[in-house]
Amino acid sequence: MNETEGLRFRRVHRPQVITDELPENRSKGSGTYSGKVFKVTLISLGCFLLLPLLVIILIIESPIHPEVFSLKEPPLMKGCWEPNLKLRDAQRLFEDQITGPESIANIGDVLYAGTADGKIVKLVGRRIITVARLGKLPCVSGAIWAVRGLCGQVWDVGISVVDPFGAPCLMPSVFRLGSIFPLSTVAPHVRLLIVFGVSSVVLEYDTETRELTVLMENLRFPNGIQLLPDEESVLVAETTMARIRRVHVAGLNKGGMDTFIDNLPGFPDNIRPSSSGGYWVAMSAVRPNPGFSMLDFLSQRPWIKKFIFKCLGPRAERRD
Repeated sequence: MNETEGLRFRRVHRPQVITDELPENRSKGSGTYSGKVFKVTLISLGCFLLLPLLVIILIIESPIHPEVFSLKEPPLMKGCWEPNLKLRDAQRLFEDQITGPESIANIGDVLYAGTADGKIVKLVGRRIITVARLGKLPCVSGAIWAVRGLCGQVWDVGISVVDPFGAPCLMPSVFRLGSIFPLSTVAPHVRLLIVFGVSSVVLEYDTETRELTVLMENLRFPNGIQLLPDEESVLVAETTMARIRRVHVAGLNKGGMDTFIDNLPGFPDNIRPSSSGGYWVAMSAVRPNPGFSMLDFLSQRPWIKKFIFKCLGPRAERRD
């Protein structure tokens, strides 16, 4: 037997030196690739999101051209403006029996109200009597906001009623012997009323001569209106400006105008006289201080208003 028989041959391997830098060097290439993929993905996502915004800003024309106006700093929520829970003790009438009553007028003990589902109702004791119905049926309960153009939502009750999608909207809420005082708000965009306060007027209609006179103009969304007990002046809630104006319609000061109350802690809506001699003023939104008010913020930023309406598009337009 030869000497080499029974011996194993081993393949010679080059020695490898293991250092701490080896894992980093191995992962360097893969890390660089992952970073590039992340950057490309991030840039693509940014372009995908920015492209529609650029189209809206540069190509789509704004349906409105809002003006800059300023509101005073809201009053602090203290004293008579301090929030309270007194209304929790109020008696609830016709709960879950009537849909969104917007405005209430009383004749003696009988109440009249316009509802969000397009009805004029008379409230006598515990009974609800439908006086008239506006718009088209059916009006789906719980979906009034989406179909109110068909329902004919009533915004105010007085001598006549208002379908908010009419053009122009005449809202006669108060009257004295021989005269009717309507608010005229002509706007091609419904949401324009509250948010941007289109220019509107207060009119006086003489029922004998059938003449229409402009009493107040250049108002920003006049909403509630109420004749004072002496029938010599009318209060008008200028919602967008968070104040109540007064115009004298008779007496020595006839034709004169002044501010009845300014810088309210909210945006006034309807006005109704109180049994104690004052007035109940509903607020459509609060201007918290301390806090943030969107309408106050937008008042001096017309470019944001334009952008909002560009995004809303046809949905903001008035429906017939």
